[in-house]
Amino acid sequence: MSFVVREGKENRSLTHKNEKCVGCGICSDICPTAAIKMGPILPIARGLLKSDFISIDKNNCCLCGLCASSCPFNALECEIDGQNIRNMNNYPHWTHDALIDPETCIYCGRCSTACPQDAIFLHRSLPEVKQLVRGETDVNQDKCINCGICEEICPADAIKMDRNDINSSNPSIANSVDIDESKCIFCGICKRACPVDAIKIVCTTCMERDQIETPEIEGEIILDNDTCINCGWCQEICPVNAAEVTKPFEGNVTFQEDFVCKGDSCHACVDVCPCNAISIVEGQSVINPKFCTLCGACAKACPQQGIVINRKNMNLENVKSKAWTNRLANLLEN
Repeated sequence: MSFVVREGKENRSLTHKNEKCVGCGICSDICPTAAIKMGPILPIARGLLKSDFISIDKNNCCLCGLCASSCPFNALECEIDGQNIRNMNNYPHWTHDALIDPETCIYCGRCSTACPQDAIFLHRSLPEVKQLVRGETDVNQDKCINCGICEEICPADAIKMDRNDINSSNPSIANSVDIDESKCIFCGICKRACPVDAIKIVCTTCMERDQIETPEIEGEIILDNDTCINCGWCQEICPVNAAEVTKPFEGNVTFQEDFVCKGDSCHACVDVCPCNAISIVEGQSVINPKFCTLCGACAKACPQQGIVINRKNMNLENVKSKAWTNRLANLLEN
């Protein structure tokens, strides 16, 4: 974590939170005093080097807040008298966002599984087995020979054998075979597999099928906007269109005309991409625009400088300073 502070008529501070940083270099690109330098992005992203993605020269930094205002990932925070400038009316604010409609969500968990930043949390509550299937079970302990076949074959893992350590004083293999009816689905496989006909199963589910209600699945889906980088994975993978994402930039990614990707022998772009938007296909890097945020981390990491970020627009509003407008223009395609 980097920290710069100035005290005076206004107490200003600038904090860099490396855990949120993606190594995109946007802050470095627009810093008016060249106070921000990029670190070795690739080894840091690969976990080979414990260091921050950026360093801030405290002597050069003027704490203007431009870097913090323009960081789409909230990795930089600038405060004036203890108040974050993102919450001040006279500073720019991003309009990119991600939302998951809890009324539409079916708690399938696809978004939570796919999210590259683990920003989505799913709590799902399913009905108990006894609410869905009903029946009766019985194990005749006198007939049971404790072979363990029923325990091994049970598809619901509902049968447990209480085994003994056999010795001459206690030649009994097991004390009992128990069927947990909270897990049992009364399929009857154990009954048919038992070599001594020691198990009896009566399934009433089939007879009462029309009386069994449709299982209700309850839950809660939580999107941590502080961690979310608006990559769009949740929106693309949701089967019921419950997620909606507005990305920080609009544009596209291209490759230099004479660029020859080294693919598997390099894969630097794959390793640094915070969105899991890049893969190697047939020895070449392929960037899926559906998941790309145009952050530029891949372009910074590519050792051949073969990736070109073409930003047409940025969803940053309330830029009131002409000087800031000119600096922010550096992020867009000329």
